[in-house]
Amino acid sequence: MIDVLVVEDDFMVARIHRGFVDGVEGFRVVGTVNCGEQALAAVAELRPDLVLLDLYLPDMFGLDVIPRLRTAGYDCDVLVISAAREAEAVRGAVRQGVVDYLLKPFDADDLKERLERYSARRGNLHAAMVNGQADVDRALGLVAAPAETPTLPKGMSVETAELVERALRTADGTLSAAECATRVGISRVSARRYLEYLSATNRAQVSLRYGHAGRPERRYHWYA
Repeated sequence: MIDVLVVEDDFMVARIHRGFVDGVEGFRVVGTVNCGEQALAAVAELRPDLVLLDLYLPDMFGLDVIPRLRTAGYDCDVLVISAAREAEAVRGAVRQGVVDYLLKPFDADDLKERLERYSARRGNLHAAMVNGQADVDRALGLVAAPAETPTLPKGMSVETAELVERALRTADGTLSAAECATRVGISRVSARRYLEYLSATNRAQVSLRYGHAGRPERRYHWYA
């Protein structure tokens, strides 16, 4: 079991993140705190394996927490969760040795993917010695970069992609996958797949709409 500390200044968001983490097999949240000083104290008390660290904290910038943890002798891993899109923030996180950097907003599946990837990398270093470079590469999460291609992913059609793009372009505001599916005449699952593809290729922007209960709704907006 991998113990996780959630560091997030918004109590509602922290509660949602806690639910996301507890929904991933092999992970459990051992505490939530809302500022940097509380994070330092919680790490000393709870000794988590992984810290989910927001950067915009009320008392300090999140990345400033990491060197203080290291100076105090704590070797927990850190996964940044933040709305900070500045390149310097990302570079700073890389320099501090974070295991991943997840941009807000995101949903449970986004975090689940990164936690499972972290767990796999962590498992690759259980042995006292590595057998060779391949083990090192797996531990560092090094994979070959996918070749750029102008074609759509397998199972997606140009015609449907154009319909989804048109629906998003002409929408008055944002669209959910269900709303897009109704407009285009396809299933919600298919609509979400095309919308996620547009988001991944930087043609659509994703936001989360929080309701009174349940998962936040993922909504899409055309970048242009």
